[in-house]
Amino acid sequence: MPLGTGQPPFSAILWDLDGTISDSAAGIIEALRKTFDVFRMPIPSDETLLSYVGPPIIDSFKANHLDDQIELLHALETYREIHEESGLVDSPAFAGMADLVRSVRRAGIPQSTATSKPESPANRVLRYYGIADEFDFITGATDDESRSKKEDVVEEALRRLREKGVDLSNVIMIGDRFYDVQGAAVHGVPTIYVNWGYGHVGEDEGAVAVASNAHELRGLLGL
Repeated sequence: MPLGTGQPPFSAILWDLDGTISDSAAGIIEALRKTFDVFRMPIPSDETLLSYVGPPIIDSFKANHLDDQIELLHALETYREIHEESGLVDSPAFAGMADLVRSVRRAGIPQSTATSKPESPANRVLRYYGIADEFDFITGATDDESRSKKEDVVEEALRRLREKGVDLSNVIMIGDRFYDVQGAAVHGVPTIYVNWGYGHVGEDEGAVAVASNAHELRGLLGL
């Protein structure tokens, strides 16, 4: 059953983080590059590294033939330690996005993240921007990334909002990759695609609208 019409007023908003609110590519790519080096793995091209921004980070190691589960978790831990050192500094918010999140809160619209980034670092990023408390929930991957696929994260975000008594009759997802569009669609949630992130041509297929900047997105949200 659809949980949204794609048109305002919206009863709840789900936000992707990397590439949507957070311009995190530089910090993520540098941490990945250093992690590949630590594990003596060939360092992929910049274009390939950029494609790893958004999906679960553990998938980038799997794609480069790191198959042992213990080594995968070790690589994930190493990446997070490296990213923690400088990743926040290299991850500014996109222009206008922090103010837009605050406007959603002031309008009384419940909102949650639905990010493949684990919840602890997602919380740190949003606190760095000064907007963590604007969200009803910061929903993301589990630390071991057993919950990291977008459809699973969206499911968890909806569950939390539902348990809080939030009206889910007209939910909208906002994201920059086809993972967001497809993952939300599994649960009947339409997506507004933002094209300032890390997606490629054609990844907006299936989205109900496309925004090129925070001002356009504000209008699409009816704010």
